[in-house]
Amino acid sequence: MPSSTLPLEDGEPLGPLPKEFAAYMRPELPGLMKQIGAEVTRAYPVYGRLLNGPHAEPIRQGVEQALSVFVDRVADPGKNVVLRDELLRKFGRVEAYEGRAMETLQGAYRLGARVALRRAKALGRQYRLSPTLILAFADALFAYVDELEQISREGYAEVRARAFSEVPVRRRRLLHLILAAPPLPQELPGLCEAAAWRLPAEVTMVALRSPAPGHLEAGLADDVLCDLDTPQPHLLVPGALTPERLAMLDSALAGARGAVGLTVPPVEAADSIRWARRVLQLIDEGVVADAPLVRCEDHLVTLWLLSDPALVKHLAAGELAPIDHLPASRRDRLVETLRVHVCTRAPAEQVGELLGVHAQTVRYRLRNLDVLLGDRLADPDHRFALEASLRALQLLSRDRDTGE
Repeated sequence: MPSSTLPLEDGEPLGPLPKEFAAYMRPELPGLMKQIGAEVTRAYPVYGRLLNGPHAEPIRQGVEQALSVFVDRVADPGKNVVLRDELLRKFGRVEAYEGRAMETLQGAYRLGARVALRRAKALGRQYRLSPTLILAFADALFAYVDELEQISREGYAEVRARAFSEVPVRRRRLLHLILAAPPLPQELPGLCEAAAWRLPAEVTMVALRSPAPGHLEAGLADDVLCDLDTPQPHLLVPGALTPERLAMLDSALAGARGAVGLTVPPVEAADSIRWARRVLQLIDEGVVADAPLVRCEDHLVTLWLLSDPALVKHLAAGELAPIDHLPASRRDRLVETLRVHVCTRAPAEQVGELLGVHAQTVRYRLRNLDVLLGDRLADPDHRFALEASLRALQLLSRDRDTGE
């Protein structure tokens, strides 16, 4: 049976582990990731709060990378680990920003390793693997955890070395707390005082493209909170985005791209940044036009209609079920006519102009729709559902129309 070794930092092999062991472990990874997440958040509740905050996606990516790289290395010792290492360093940075000692993260890593070892032992019984192989796995696993800890410690040390005063660290932690799941923590007023920052009545969140330019922080006003080292960099601007604030942002961004969330009370800051990040996604999908700084308030209906695209498609499928049996070309013509009709409430002549067809053709199609849809067009609830779903489907089709 061919084998693979996993190198330690000093060059000493972790293994050997047979390459076939990767095939046993790989299908277990999704379930293992959920189990590790559940046990770690139960033992360390602080990580449960982080999983509902601005670092949720990087944390999930980091755990996934840590698990998959270990399995990949068994099959391919030369597997690239650049993404894993960067995410693990970010784990260390977050620990430093949050003001925790590295021992908390180390404990979480080791707990995750114990969960993985239990799963490996179960696999050993299932596939009748030798005790020697499971022992080799345990040795490899805990050596790998030492490696993960060392990489995270690099990110931790980087932040600690860069923080010449405690105020930047406290302000970053303050930003993390504001963006965590509501309600706002009781220690927030004390942290605001320690960070020399006054909690405003309203805040405006700004989501930035990654990576954020290095010059950006120097151009921000003193009271703007920021976290630029994450895969999803973001800013908190106290108050509304006044012309003066907008000029400050334009100057600081200097060509970088971003999206401005709604101005909300601090307890709703997580919603504001979520909407801003969704606008960036819609730009990538070709639904929203790109610009240096796009405002959520200009795209509220789009955000609402596309808040759950999968659900929109199911809603549309239900409302349009009576015409689903028609040939695709005829069905598409009827759906487009129906969309313009219900969205504009315009007469047949105007609908025809918008569609580029004769008004008589529009009337013929509408008569067909009346027959096929029955009372749906007259029922206010069905008509509203039709209009909402048809508008959303049109938005979703824009990226296909542009070839993206």
